[in-house]
Amino acid sequence: MTTPNTPTESATPARSRRPRSTGSMQARTLAGYAGTYVVLAVAAVLTLGPFLFSVMTAFTSSRQFAQEGPLTIPAPPVLENFMALFAPSEGADGFVTPVAVTVQMVAVILVGQMVFSVLAAYAFAQLRFPGRDLLFWVYVATLMVPQVVVVVPLYLMMSEMGLRNTFWALILPFVLGSPYAIFLLRENFRGVPSELMDAMRIDGAGTLRLLWHLVVPLNRPIIVTLVLITVVTHWNNFMWPMVITSGPEWRVITVATSALQSQYNNNWTLVMAGTTLAMLPLVLLMIVFQKQITSSVGDTTMR
Repeated sequence: MTTPNTPTESATPARSRRPRSTGSMQARTLAGYAGTYVVLAVAAVLTLGPFLFSVMTAFTSSRQFAQEGPLTIPAPPVLENFMALFAPSEGADGFVTPVAVTVQMVAVILVGQMVFSVLAAYAFAQLRFPGRDLLFWVYVATLMVPQVVVVVPLYLMMSEMGLRNTFWALILPFVLGSPYAIFLLRENFRGVPSELMDAMRIDGAGTLRLLWHLVVPLNRPIIVTLVLITVVTHWNNFMWPMVITSGPEWRVITVATSALQSQYNNNWTLVMAGTTLAMLPLVLLMIVFQKQITSSVGDTTMR
């Protein structure tokens, strides 16, 4: 009589253990989520903290900064630091010349790089000529060369041509295309359906029309992303402008900001105002074109 009851009795503890195992699994899952969010929060603070500190200090008066320290909220926020940047006493005409030179330099380099990179990428992707692949990979291999290695040869070349401390010296090393842009565009141009290209050729479209009306529109997100990368890279370029220029005539915004740190060593509110001004256009560009960047990343991943 006791034998039939044995499975029932042994099954009862097993059923009672199931809620405990489920609860412990949920607890481990919640602990994992909590740990992930803690790590992400710490990373966000470490990443965004310097930018927030720069903006806070830029809107803090020098008197409040000296009395209360750097980690205080501006009370009230002031614009005197930004006004001082553009005052004539801070240089020939303040930050007006560095901003103007930087905008012109980035605009010329951007147009040149986009035009030549698109043309070169299309040639490497769709045209057939001897040594095409070898030439492409040799050119892309220049990405492995550190920039500091070519600074001295470039400086000697510009000096021999009499271009040192000129606007041409700022743009010539970068205006004729970018290996990274050509590599990225080539991989995307190769994904253009050949049926569409053949149909346009049958309709009488030439190479430039084919490129402008078919290839470029189909790859607009990745081109927009390359535009942003080019703007950010050359807006933040510091080493080459510092080496090839001297004096305030062709000083770019990064070099001007660095000069503030040595010229006004104790006036950190003014230095942070220059830093905030230098990064503000880039932040606005990223906010405006974030959808295009996300779309280009998704298209590249799918391809």
